[in-house]
Amino acid sequence: MQTHIVPVGFDYDRLIAPLIRDQFDVDFVILLEGAVGSEANVEYSRNIARKLEKDFQNLLGAKTDRIRLTDVYDYDAAFEWAFDLINEQLDDGAEVWVNVCSMPRPVSFAFATAAHSVMVERQADRDRIHTYYTAPEKYLETELAEELRACRDLLDSIETDGSDAHTQPIETHLESATDLLNEFDERGTTIGAKKIGEGHIIELPVASFSNVKPFEELILFTLGEHGTFESVSDLASALARDLNEEYTDSFRSKVIYNVDRLGPGGKGYIEQEEHGKSYRTKLSRIGELWVRAHGDRNEL
Repeated sequence: MQTHIVPVGFDYDRLIAPLIRDQFDVDFVILLEGAVGSEANVEYSRNIARKLEKDFQNLLGAKTDRIRLTDVYDYDAAFEWAFDLINEQLDDGAEVWVNVCSMPRPVSFAFATAAHSVMVERQADRDRIHTYYTAPEKYLETELAEELRACRDLLDSIETDGSDAHTQPIETHLESATDLLNEFDERGTTIGAKKIGEGHIIELPVASFSNVKPFEELILFTLGEHGTFESVSDLASALARDLNEEYTDSFRSKVIYNVDRLGPGGKGYIEQEEHGKSYRTKLSRIGELWVRAHGDRNEL
């Protein structure tokens, strides 16, 4: 059984046409919707999702489900949601295909990274997890701009009888079209940089290439629960208390060894900063995502 996870943005053809042309056997499609931009943009995207839902059913005979994401710029939430969704589909016996060509990049990258993370943890299922991209045959932005340019020139050439009733609407549309084309020529297809959270940049962490061992899991969950430790010794002491074990040199050495394996030179789940003779230790971004994605599963 093939399950396709398809984030929907403003594309139609590239999300369904390749699957038809390459004769994919699509059984289930999960369409992800999110609010992006103006109210008109949101409605346009929802119309695309409705059309995709109908055509995936009619043209490919697939069952569909439409799910709305609350915040398409919340990378962490998208990663956690994707991690759980991919695992659920694999548990149900599906082969999972994740489309990463549409929707805002945080969602696409979060799903791609989650798919990679699941693949690392489920080695036996590697051949059932796929991420893929599809390219359009052409982009419409420049054609729309050229058509608008032609309309502007046409408006500019129209002669009116001089009355305000005829002249004002033409001048208004002419000015609006000219301003829009000037923006397009100067800035491209987008304007400005949206503030997301505290800043304007979303870090997109890279997934680890190694699975996490049981004792390493304990270290990650401890860091997730307590935050930053001023030294590895403090981390080892906290672990010993949580595990009700005696804090010995041997136990401390075991923690140091595993922290090294989880650090920048290893799996990348932990960051360390030199602080006098000690190393301040905390989760990296991908480490935070790992804890967030595995927290609920660990409680089951």
